Amino acid sequence: MRTHALVAFPLPVPPPRAGEGTQESRPSSLGSDSMIGKLKGLVDSYGTDFLILDVNGVGYQVHCSARTLSMLPQPGEAATLSIETYVREDQIKLFGFASDAEREWFRLLQTVQGVGAKVALSVLSTLKVGELATAIAMRDKAAVSRSPGVGAKVAERIVTELKDKVPAFADIDAGAAHLAGALDEKRAPRPVMDAVSALVNLGYGQPQAAAAIAAASRNVGDAADVQTLIRQGLKELAK
Repeated sequence: MRTHALVAFPLPVPPPRAGEGTQESRPSSLGSDSMIGKLKGLVDSYGTDFLILDVNGVGYQVHCSARTLSMLPQPGEAATLSIETYVREDQIKLFGFASDAEREWFRLLQTVQGVGAKVALSVLSTLKVGELATAIAMRDKAAVSRSPGVGAKVAERIVTELKDKVPAFADIDAGAAHLAGALDEKRAPRPVMDAVSALVNLGYGQPQAAAAIAAASRNVGDAADVQTLIRQGLKELAK
């Protein structure tokens, strides 16, 4: 029986524009001007961090987060991926995403100093886009640092540098996000800080505690004492 092997070839590299060299210190994302923005075809096979997508007989090697790869179908079935195209001096590399939102986060993460494609994919492999947005909005550095290859310093930079860009993506209470920022910057009122600390000492996570005390503060007012805030916060957590 004859078998047919689908071979994935690297995409050709476009010639440099006039005045440009061929060397690049970092892969260049073509962004909204990318030659390939979406691919639809049949899954041919999977690698460690990529798949070969058969599009009309041409096999495209597309690198994805572990989360995206886990969502894709078995070989031989149809799949559609949003694509980000990166240009290196010797090849064009494709990154695939289950949604445009995931691709947007891939781009956004790489605006942070020290975060490249590998680290961005690691973060997106660990956290759903909604979870990532919430973690940044709530200054939850511990959640971000769970990603392989993301240490405390990188997690700190991700949270700090993206905190002002996240509200459009995060589906969380604005008051809770504001309080999380105030706590992180040590500018929250003392009773509020003490109430959050008390809930954390009871075993609740910092983001949970901050959200509960933010809701409690709205209910009882900013002038409430620590004990009142704690009681109201526990009621919020019990809902």
